[in-house]
Amino acid sequence: MINIAIAGVGRWGVHLLRNFLEHPQARIIAILDPNPDRLAVIAKQFNLPKDVLLTTDWEELQQQPIEAIVIATPATTHYTLITSALNCGYHVLAEKPLTLNPAESRELCQLAEKQQRQLMVDHTYLFHPAVESGQTIIQSGKLGTLHYGYATRTHLGPVRTDVDALWDLAIHDIAIFNTWLGQTPTKVQATGKVWLQSGLPDLVWVTLTYPNNFQAFIHLCWANPDKQRRLGIVGSLGSLIFDEMLPTPLTLFHGEIDNQLQPMNQHQEIIQIEKGEPLQRVCDRFIQNIVHNQPAEISSGWVGASLVEILTAVTESLEGGEARLIGGDF
Repeated sequence: MINIAIAGVGRWGVHLLRNFLEHPQARIIAILDPNPDRLAVIAKQFNLPKDVLLTTDWEELQQQPIEAIVIATPATTHYTLITSALNCGYHVLAEKPLTLNPAESRELCQLAEKQQRQLMVDHTYLFHPAVESGQTIIQSGKLGTLHYGYATRTHLGPVRTDVDALWDLAIHDIAIFNTWLGQTPTKVQATGKVWLQSGLPDLVWVTLTYPNNFQAFIHLCWANPDKQRRLGIVGSLGSLIFDEMLPTPLTLFHGEIDNQLQPMNQHQEIIQIEKGEPLQRVCDRFIQNIVHNQPAEISSGWVGASLVEILTAVTESLEGGEARLIGGDF
C-alpha cells in the first residue's frame, strides 16, 4: 500500500480523492485544504476514517508518513508545493498545468530526477481510450496525408480565477494533437476576448503550426452555453473525430476527392473503445509508476513542461498579437 496525501479538495481534487480511495494499492492518510469547512464536508461525504489527518497546515502534513502526494491546488501554488514535496522525498501527481512558467517546470523535472522520485502531471485526456485508439489509427496511415486539425472546447462555466480559458482548456487539445501527431508545434498564434475578469481572456482562438506545415485550429470559451468537446484531424482519405459528448466518441469518416473533384468512398466507422474512467487510469498509472519505479512517459513531468512552454508562447502571442516560434528540448 502506498501512503498518499491529497493537497486541495476543490472541484477536481475531490475526483482524485475518490479514485485513490477506491484504489486497492493506495491508502489516503492525510488531506490538506485551506478551508476547514470544506475538509469537514469531505470527511462526511466520503465517510473518512478517523485516523485520516484533515489539516490546513502544510507543515503538519509533512509530519505524516507520506510516500506520495497529489497536488490539486491552484496552478499559482504548484511550483512552491511541488518543490517542497519533492524535497521531502514524496512522489508527486500534479493537476495540470504543471506550473505557469517553463523554467520552473523544467526545474521541477530536474529536481524529481535528482531526488529519484516520480513526477507525473494529470493530463487526463491522454488516458482516454479514444485518444489512445485515435493515435493508433493516425499512425497506421488510414487518413492518408494529414491536411489539418481542429478542436472546439466551449461551455458556460466553471470559470477559473487563477488562469484564463487558454490555460484551463487548451492544454487538453494541445496534448491530444501532440500525442496523435507524435510532434510538438514549432509556431503558435492566438487572439482572444476578455469579458468577465480583467486580464483573463474568456474566448481564445489558437493556431498551432507543426513540422511539415501541418496546422491545428482551436476554439476555446468558458462563457458559451453551447457545450462542445470535439477534436478532429482531416486527411486525404478521411477524418478522425473525437467527440466527447457522444456515447460513441470516436468516429472515422472515410472519403476522398477524386480527380474530377468529386467525393468518393464515403462511409463512416464507429471505433469501439475500452470502457473505463480516464482519471481512474491516471491514478492507477501513478501508483504503478511508484511500485515499479518507472516514469510515466505518456504524462511525465517533462511532457507537462513541454505543454507549459507551448502555452507560454501562445500567451505571448495572445498578448502581443504576433506569432511566436517555439524552441527547446524536452
